[in-house]
Amino acid sequence: MAMTTDTAARRLSWWGWGYEDAGLPDGERDSLMAMLSGHLGLKEVVARPVPDVDRLPLPAPRVRPPEALAGLCGETNRERAAHAHGRSFRDVVRNLRGQIEHPPDLVVYPRSEADVAAVLEWCGDANIAVIPFGGGSSVVAGVEPDVGDGYAGAVSLDLGSLASVSEVDARSRAARIGAGIRGPALEDALRPHGLTLRHFPQSFEHSTLGGWLATRSGGHYATLHTHIDDFVESIRMVCPAGIMETRRLPSSGAGPSPERLLLGSEGILGVITAAWMRLQPRPRFRARATLRFDDFDTAAEAARAVVQSGLNPSNCRLLDPLEALLSGAVAGGAALLIVAFESADHPLDAWIARAVELGADHGGTCPEGIHLSAGGEQPGHDGAAGAWRRAFLRGPYLRDALARCGLVLETFETAVTWDRFAGFHAAVMEATRHSLEQLDMRALVSCRFTHLYPDGPAPYYTVIAAGDPDAQLEQWDQVKAAASEAVIAGGGTITHHHAVGRDHRPWYDRERPDAFAAALKAAKQALDPAGVLNPGVLLDVR
Repeated sequence: MAMTTDTAARRLSWWGWGYEDAGLPDGERDSLMAMLSGHLGLKEVVARPVPDVDRLPLPAPRVRPPEALAGLCGETNRERAAHAHGRSFRDVVRNLRGQIEHPPDLVVYPRSEADVAAVLEWCGDANIAVIPFGGGSSVVAGVEPDVGDGYAGAVSLDLGSLASVSEVDARSRAARIGAGIRGPALEDALRPHGLTLRHFPQSFEHSTLGGWLATRSGGHYATLHTHIDDFVESIRMVCPAGIMETRRLPSSGAGPSPERLLLGSEGILGVITAAWMRLQPRPRFRARATLRFDDFDTAAEAARAVVQSGLNPSNCRLLDPLEALLSGAVAGGAALLIVAFESADHPLDAWIARAVELGADHGGTCPEGIHLSAGGEQPGHDGAAGAWRRAFLRGPYLRDALARCGLVLETFETAVTWDRFAGFHAAVMEATRHSLEQLDMRALVSCRFTHLYPDGPAPYYTVIAAGDPDAQLEQWDQVKAAASEAVIAGGGTITHHHAVGRDHRPWYDRERPDAFAAALKAAKQALDPAGVLNPGVLLDVR
């Protein structure tokens, strides 16, 4: 059978981000390394070769499926290796080393909800761990079958075949969508109806609706509707204990919301198979502007003014001077505030003009002027905003190329209230730089705001460091731990939109209330009595 690591025309990379043919060409990688060499003191760099996946010495599968499920299962090296890790820096480095420590014994490709239920029944009876798998783009070890020794085996449950848009309710502006559908296919299915979900995380091309729901993904909108939560009307989940489906409603005050239990559950309670999602008409009017500031602190105050104004821009991204420089958006040490609006109903001249005015009140300038488009026309992606957008979409491929060259790269994102931000930001930057100095690593550390709320920003930090190719993981661990400690100590969240997985567990346990942890354990016991679903994520292995 055709497995989901292959598409009709392009093959997905087993070891890194996205498509095999979309990675950086050698010449572009070498140019990037030459640009970074002056900043990081790099000497001669040799790119690590990608292992031949078919020659990886993976252990033989420990379990065999019952005859009724055998036709749904794959066990080739490529399938198992592609489902062994997500796509974090740590995952990519281990793949490049051929270090596949916890491959699934089998990859199972259910074709229907009944298949999902049958797999859960088999695995519950046979004491086999089940790892729900959407697009595999997790950057927090959320899909790695690292489940300990208490299970007979582990299977990766690839939901890529549950990918239909089965019903569109145009009057209510909602659709029933299969959890396995990826972003581009979803938008293609909605386009003939003049509708859109308009949820565009950086992983949009390679992640799925079910993954967005299970991890509470953050998307396109930088204000107002920032998380996938805001678009959920109803969720359907297959649990070992049975089917759970919430009622379609625009809103309800009937007790605790059942959707909130399922959102962000990261595969530990059941397998999300479908959801009714709120849609929007496709935008017809757009407006954007890019404001420049002399320093990041002033730009942050301008961002606060915009987000507290009630204008609710669809895009409001703040780049510190280093982030702006590295993305090619602007040279000369300026911080950038990119503001954009979109609407299916009305022109946006007044909205963008007021946002620019608020930026000017804080010393911002708008040298490229205001850009407007109408009638569904896509605005050009030129200027500073266009340069940053291209760098943003290309970012994961750049990271993979730098990882092959021995660099250490880390990103960590959080959210904190405005009253604490200045001290928080200083403490996080200091802790991160101190950890790098302890490792004697020259590094670049930048910050941007990915999302903004009236009561606080969501800062996103990036570290690019000259690492030891033989100690990349150990160096990554130390930097990650130092940054995470600073985030929690400063009152931020360990993750704003990347989920908890296994990587964030130590800090998540300190963030959540103990009573909530006990309630979550009780919910898991009720819905997954055998404890086979994604052991080690959110809760300890059984």
